[in-house]
Amino acid sequence: MEGILALVVVSLLAAFCIRWAAVRLRLPMPTRVAVITVFVLVVLTLYGDQLRG
Repeated sequence: MEGILALVVVSLLAAFCIRWAAVRLRLPMPTRVAVITVFVLVVLTLYGDQLRG
C-alpha cells in the first residue's frame, strides 16, 4: 500500500515539475493527466524489468 501511495505522490510531483519547466522554457505545456500517465507507465515498466531479472 505504501508503494502505491509513494507512486501517486511522486507522479504528482513529476507532473508539477514538468509543467513548471515547460512554462519557464516557454514550451507547450502538457496536461497533468498526460504527464502522470506516462510517468506511471515508465515506472511500472522499469519495475517489471527489475522483477524479471
